[in-house]
Amino acid sequence: MDKQVSEHLLKSVLAVKKRLYKAGKKSLTAISVTAFILLLRSLGFLQSSEWTALDYFFQLRPSESLPERITIVAIDEASLREADSWPIPDRDLAELIQKIQQHRPRAIGLDIYRDLPVEPGHQELLNTFRSISNLVGIELLSNDDKNTSVAPPLILHQQDKVGFNNVLYDADGKVRRNILYWHIKDVPHVSFSLKLALLYLKPEGITPKKADSDGKSLQLGNAVFNRFQSHDGGYVGADDRGYQIISNFPKAKCKNSKEYDCHFPTVSMRDVLNKNVSESLFKDRIVLIGSTAASVPDSALIPYSSRLIGTAKPVAGVELQAYFISELLSAALDRRPLLKVWTDFVEYAWIFACAYVGILTKQRMQRTSISFLMILLSAIVLTGTADLALFFGWWIPIVPGLFALCGSATAMTYQMAHRQEELKRSKEFLHQVINTIPDPIFVKNEKHQWIVLNEAYCKFIGHPKEALLEKSDYDFFPKHEADVFRASDELIFQNQKPQESEEEFTDASGNTHTIATKRSLHKDAAGNFFLVGVIRDITKRKLIEEELRRSATELFRINQELKVKEDSLRYMAYHDPLTGLPNRKFFLEQLQESLEWARNNNLLLGLLFIDLDGFKQINDTLGHDMGDRLLVTVAQRLNNTLRSGDTVARLGGDEFTVIVRAIPKVQATARVAEKILAILTEPIVLEGHITTISASIGISIYPNDSHDSETLIGQADTAMYRAKLLGKNRYEFV
Repeated sequence: MDKQVSEHLLKSVLAVKKRLYKAGKKSLTAISVTAFILLLRSLGFLQSSEWTALDYFFQLRPSESLPERITIVAIDEASLREADSWPIPDRDLAELIQKIQQHRPRAIGLDIYRDLPVEPGHQELLNTFRSISNLVGIELLSNDDKNTSVAPPLILHQQDKVGFNNVLYDADGKVRRNILYWHIKDVPHVSFSLKLALLYLKPEGITPKKADSDGKSLQLGNAVFNRFQSHDGGYVGADDRGYQIISNFPKAKCKNSKEYDCHFPTVSMRDVLNKNVSESLFKDRIVLIGSTAASVPDSALIPYSSRLIGTAKPVAGVELQAYFISELLSAALDRRPLLKVWTDFVEYAWIFACAYVGILTKQRMQRTSISFLMILLSAIVLTGTADLALFFGWWIPIVPGLFALCGSATAMTYQMAHRQEELKRSKEFLHQVINTIPDPIFVKNEKHQWIVLNEAYCKFIGHPKEALLEKSDYDFFPKHEADVFRASDELIFQNQKPQESEEEFTDASGNTHTIATKRSLHKDAAGNFFLVGVIRDITKRKLIEEELRRSATELFRINQELKVKEDSLRYMAYHDPLTGLPNRKFFLEQLQESLEWARNNNLLLGLLFIDLDGFKQINDTLGHDMGDRLLVTVAQRLNNTLRSGDTVARLGGDEFTVIVRAIPKVQATARVAEKILAILTEPIVLEGHITTISASIGISIYPNDSHDSETLIGQADTAMYRAKLLGKNRYEFV
């Protein structure tokens, strides 16, 4: 049982070792592909592709029902024509702000640079700025040597009612990030969108604070805004100055079938001045004032601007600010997910996993058409996973994953082609070599299929080579034989050590052969493993060995029988056939040996001569059968009374002798005689008859009485007769 457990454990360990070896080769390929993809990514070759993929994921996401918190007052072409100038005169702008304020909005955002007066009405505009506390203006900051900044109205700056324009452009000209804070010469500035969001959140009791999770991130209500790092998501070495976040732009539901109507509630400046706007569009909302006119260049591209067909459609700058503000409010109030990215380690693991999937797919689906379809299906699944993840606020790097998937499949295709070419060369070489050898030889691949056979093997098993190639043992041999072959082959593949084993197989004619197969494992330059087996037919040798084994078994049986007979004869020669006690011959030999031992060790030895009293009367009254049974009982009682080192024997009739060895003194023999007399006088039941018997005992002592065995026997016999004359049932010394 222990051997079977050990063999099973060894096979399990070897199987695990083989699987780890194969997994190691796959992992090495996956790691190489992953390293190459990461190198491409670190050099920025995949950045634009990842941005494009993100944009399309944004467009594919389902539309959202956005809470009505923001209204845009658009300075459109009609409003410009009515004002008859640009910039809008200060009087018209002051009137616009005042009319909006009459509807009690939570905040008003003026997304128009107003660093210079535009008469008429400048003083009126200043008074409006001064009187409206929930008004926020915009400025353009510059953090370089170029003086590209645009100052805000002084009165708004003095009242800290200004936010900077927080538009950040990526290298492809699109806006995907939102900057919340900016420091210039250690002076903090708050962005235009965040300033307005904070005014809206203030009545809700929400103010900015440090997040409990790390003590560094900004927290508004339920949302924690993790700061953007230069290599987050698909970015490579991006400018991460200030407090930036990656924007998770909301996608509003369309109010009609036209795509361009999917934006925030918008009214024109002309309608507001003419009082053609419902109060509900402004009350308790953030109202943004900005230009949407095509003649005034204030627009930006966002992920929703891209089109599969046609040119990109930009959004107005004021609408971009509405997107930013909506994201901040929804995250703080509604727990809408912010866009998060994986850590570098998780991204590396993701790319490695994609590469590994490509390897497994190509390895298991070796046909080009099927493997292509499976790779395509895997790519669709990966893309769908990334798209679904974006819905929950996670930006997964899908482009490196797809590159890793396809790249690893391509690498695996090349490896497999190389292995097939090397396999072809190896098979041709092996075929040339083994055909020159007279012994049957086979070569199997890792699938246990024959790939090369010599003519001797085909002739030996009785099948043509064409029928055997690319087949296995199970196709030609009985299952129990094929199981043995498979187990032997598998052991070689696992431990990779040569081994010779004896097996049986049945050829095509139905003849069973006993063979000795020496198996060994070989590997070519491409890493293909081959199992080479060399066979010797040992059927005749086994028959001779079996015949010799049967002869040896028969000789052993005869020898055992003779030994048993010899032992039986020896026993009969030295033992009494009735009682089983040693007979006179055995007794005399034992007495002589005991005397020599006592002489050598200077010890005393006692000899007891026992004769039963009244035995003849029992024979005469109860019969000889009862007499024999009585003798057997007496023999048993004597054996049970004496020590194991003492010897009791029957000399014949009703006479017994006892050799008491190694006695310390003469009195010890007397105690033995007393025990014998006591045990013999106990009643004996013979077939319902209760019988009693006694004995007379004569005792001689070595060396006190004699040194000679015959003399000791004669003296003890004489002492026994004296005991009978003195009344029987007693013992007497010489």
